Amino acid sequence: MFEYEGMQTAAALLSPGPEGATGPDGPARPGGRSGASRPTRRVDHLGDARAALERITSLRSRVSEMEAPRVDVQGLPTADALRSLLPGGAIRVGGSYAVQESVLLAMTMLQAASAEGAWCAVVGVPSFGVEAAAAMGIDLERLVLVPDPGDQWLTVTAALADVAQIVLTRPLGRVVPGDVSRLSARLRQRGGALVALGTWPGADVTLRVSGSVWTGIGDGHGYLAERRATVTASGRAGAGRPVSADLLLPAADGAVRPAAPLVARAGGTDTGAPGSVGSAAVDGAGESRVLRPVAVAS
Repeated sequence: MFEYEGMQTAAALLSPGPEGATGPDGPARPGGRSGASRPTRRVDHLGDARAALERITSLRSRVSEMEAPRVDVQGLPTADALRSLLPGGAIRVGGSYAVQESVLLAMTMLQAASAEGAWCAVVGVPSFGVEAAAAMGIDLERLVLVPDPGDQWLTVTAALADVAQIVLTRPLGRVVPGDVSRLSARLRQRGGALVALGTWPGADVTLRVSGSVWTGIGDGHGYLAERRATVTASGRAGAGRPVSADLLLPAADGAVRPAAPLVARAGGTDTGAPGSVGSAAVDGAGESRVLRPVAVAS
């Protein structure tokens, strides 16, 4: 109606009409071609609307597929030593985890995913040892190291979250809630997780070594062979009761695995193997003394 400045019935638009008949453009003009009427343009507004709706629905479906996580909700590959410490027994997609002080424990968070072919990244941790990582089974060919990102550590961490399944970072400044929310959304979209060496606002789980005993050193002789550590996990904002587990961190072969339960000896309790650091040794006079190393190389 608005395009042709008039309104016609469907029958009138479809019928060719005789020469000189009145059409949507008015009566036939003299000098026109004999026996033919001017062709009429047909507009299917309902069909155009349906086609546009189908295109919008298709685009929405494609956007939803792109925003969906790439991995299932069961979690990321997780080392056996950590399963009893994490909710659901696995590292959650889009989750954030804080590891207090222990670089080796933070490495363990990467180990299983790397062994299954995932890319991992380490930002701002110059003490991260590649030899120790290789001994744990981390694939160095799929490991990105940024030892000194400077004041751009958060930008580098967010960029690596697009390509790495697990990102280990050491916060080098204050982290505001807005940055945490944006980084968490990116991790959920990409199907990854964040491990912070230190504190992290709103971390799902915080892991810390609450006690440890080294074995291998004697009374002035021997060398450190392995460490039995008690690792405690606490939930977000202290929710739930803390959970603890004994791990070999590391074992004699450099791996990290659950420690076997200690067996109490007759005549008293034993907190470690004979000759271990922090264990009670009995001298000839029947008095106990604690053996500790003078220095331990970091």
